[in-house]
Amino acid sequence: MAAKILPVVKFATKVTIAGGALYVAYDSGLLGGSEEGSVALGRAKAAIPPAVEEWMKYFGFELPATPKIEFSPLNAWNSGVQKSIHALSGAPSTVSDYTKQGLQYAKNHLK
Repeated sequence: MAAKILPVVKFATKVTIAGGALYVAYDSGLLGGSEEGSVALGRAKAAIPPAVEEWMKYFGFELPATPKIEFSPLNAWNSGVQKSIHALSGAPSTVSDYTKQGLQYAKNHLK
């Protein structure tokens, strides 16, 4: 009986963890627009260093200093959207070209 219940419990645990992570991401604004993502990143930058320092004191070890990285989610989001839309706009002609090449290849090799 335990052998039948264990996979169900494992699956339920995984679904609960994934659902919780999704809820936290949605609640913190990570799944919203680029402005909400920028605000969430700012909150994370403000909250993570004090938490890390507290844990370092608790466990008694020291981490090296983190490098400063300038990253704008707003610009990254916009460039990603632009590249995706560009790829989608060119998809019909690209598929047509590949289809023509495939048909020509088949014709040449089936003679």
